[in-house]
Amino acid sequence: MTDYPITPPPELVQQWFLGAKAMPVDQWVTDVATQAAQWGADTELEACCEWINSFQNKFVHAHDLRLVRRPKPPSLKEQALAVLDDAGIDSAHYNILLRALEQLDD
Repeated sequence: MTDYPITPPPELVQQWFLGAKAMPVDQWVTDVATQAAQWGADTELEACCEWINSFQNKFVHAHDLRLVRRPKPPSLKEQALAVLDDAGIDSAHYNILLRALEQLDD
């Protein structure tokens, strides 16, 4: 497995701080810490994927690992459908809204 440094490159750290410069102090500290944690987690995930790909007979693929460890958040359409299911509105209005939402792209 490739040796992945755990320290982000200085350019990336500078980019994080420049991006957070206009925020209030408590918010930019959280923002930079979150970005650093995400970078570290992504770096570790890539190392694991590389390791999985190094095996001849694969039962688990790196692509599958990425899907499980970095699931995509639900789309706006999926969120709206979930809200509609919880709304408790009458069936006529429900059906109209459901048909409209189903026509939207994900």
